[in-house]
This record gives sequence, C-alpha cells and structure tokens, in this order.
Amino acid sequence: MINYPRIIAHRCGGALAPENTLVGLRIAARMGCRGVEFDVMLTTDGVPILMHDETLARTTNGKGWVAARTAAEIARLDAGCKHHRAFAVEPAPTFHAALQLCAALGLWANVEIKPSAGTEAETGRIVAGAVAAHLAAQPGAALVLSSFSSLALQQAMQLAPAVPRALLTETIPADWREQLAAVGAQALHTAVQAVSPERLAPICNSGIRVACYTVNDRATADALFAAGVCAVFSDRIDLWRAEEM
Repeated sequence: MINYPRIIAHRCGGALAPENTLVGLRIAARMGCRGVEFDVMLTTDGVPILMHDETLARTTNGKGWVAARTAAEIARLDAGCKHHRAFAVEPAPTFHAALQLCAALGLWANVEIKPSAGTEAETGRIVAGAVAAHLAAQPGAALVLSSFSSLALQQAMQLAPAVPRALLTETIPADWREQLAAVGAQALHTAVQAVSPERLAPICNSGIRVACYTVNDRATADALFAAGVCAVFSDRIDLWRAEEM
C-alpha cells in the first residue's frame, strides 16, 4: 500500500509560490509539508520539465507551445514573474532538478505525467526512465507516478513496474476496478466534487488509496478524511500546522 502524507502541496508550493518551480518546493518544505505534487511535460528535444499547460503564456513570460521549444529555450524564460515580482527570474526547472531537490529536502512527491497532445507514450516512458534512474541513486526516495493518461501509465508500468502508480480522474468511473487494473494502479486521484461516502466506501474497502484535488478549506478536508480519503492536494498549505501534514 502506498504511504501518503495527508496534505500535499499542489503544483509544488500551492498559492504561496509560482507553480511548478523549485522555489515552490523550498517554500512547501519550509511550511512543514511532507508531500508535494508537480506536473512533468516534454520539451521538443525530449527533456522532461515541470510545466502544467501545453502553452507557455499563463505561467511564464514566453509564448507558444511547450512541445515546440527546446529545454535550453525554456530555461531562459521567467516562470516566477506572473505569480509575483518577488519571484522574478525563477526558471521552469527540469524534472531532474526537481527530483534532486525533493531528495535533499526529504519531500514525498506525486509526479503527474502531463503529456502534450500526441506524446502520451513517449512522456510515460521518459518520465518513468528518469524516475527509475533517480531511485537507483536515491533508493530511499518516496514518490508516486500519476496521470490522466492510461497510455502514459501503461508505459511507466512496463519501464518501472516497482514505482507506485495512481490513476487521475475528474469523476469516479463506474468501471474503476478495470481502469485501475489496466495501469497497475494502487491509488485513485479524483476531484473533490466527484466523491461522496457512498462512492468512496467500495474503493477504500478494496484497499485502493484515494486522494482528492483541489481542497482549499479544512472543513472539506476533515470530511474527506472521515470518509476514508487518505490525502488531499491543496493550494492553501498555510491552513495546516506542520505536525498535521
């Protein structure tokens, strides 16, 4: 069974930092978070980087498609200025750099495989390969691979079968057993709006771990924990004390 921290900082540092950045990881650790989540996408030259959108404009000072830029081009962009001027010149990091920092800070990581259109299999293979290499060098590292893409997770399962996997969904599918089995997943990550005690019970009773996104108030989190959810992804990591996370 996968061990989860109860509160997982969404996109590295939640609302306290520019998303998917190393400074976000540092802030999450400073706040007492034991777990973080971030998104991994490929550049045009096949380098996995931390990025949520397929385009650059929302989170960086760049434009165009992530999949059309090289890793060197994206490294020159500012991924912090859109959040706050205090984070200006913060780069979009490589996946390798994020893994290294998580290891240094002792952070559990949920790595969301985030393929751009048409790169599901390739992204799954490359991310899984990078994780396998990282775990060989850092055998104590704790992480989970998740994705909305079943194809990406299947590729990850073939390349790094020992790495735990979680299926991401917007709702709880009626055939959740079959979908989880198809990717060898031990956990289901789903939207908070999709869950109810009645829908959670058969999943939790089967030994499958359930985590919910994105939960930004304590009352909702407490209700989810009472219903059997093991963890929540949150932008508001400031709502919890370090000993609660």
